[in-house]
Amino acid sequence: MALNPQYDAIGKGFVQQYYTLFDDPVQRPNLVNMYNVETSFMTFEGVQLQGAVKIMEKLNSLTFQKIGRIITAVDSQPTFDGGVLINVLGQLQCDDDPPHPYMQTFVLKPLGDSFFVQHDIFRLGIHDIAA
Repeated sequence: MALNPQYDAIGKGFVQQYYTLFDDPVQRPNLVNMYNVETSFMTFEGVQLQGAVKIMEKLNSLTFQKIGRIITAVDSQPTFDGGVLINVLGQLQCDDDPPHPYMQTFVLKPLGDSFFVQHDIFRLGIHDIAA
């Protein structure tokens, strides 16, 4: 399969769609449709999860209700299987917590005329260093 020339538009469109669903607690369960039942992986703050069910258990366990998000940059690259690598840099504020920088990386894998999230890595930019 060739490189997808629309990788940048796909990346930006995906990020907008993903965060629209994620940031609304009522819509968040619909993210299940973006992950594969068996072959999707997520690393959330260092915790490895595999499969849509485990990923959604984690996302649905998040207790915050209000999210303020500023996206600083969305960088995308095509992959050789027609997919898209996406890196998001931004700032996140949940409920009344102070805002924190975050980074999230996605790998979209082609599936017919669409894509699914094969890899998802999320990390807050908090530098807690053990003494």
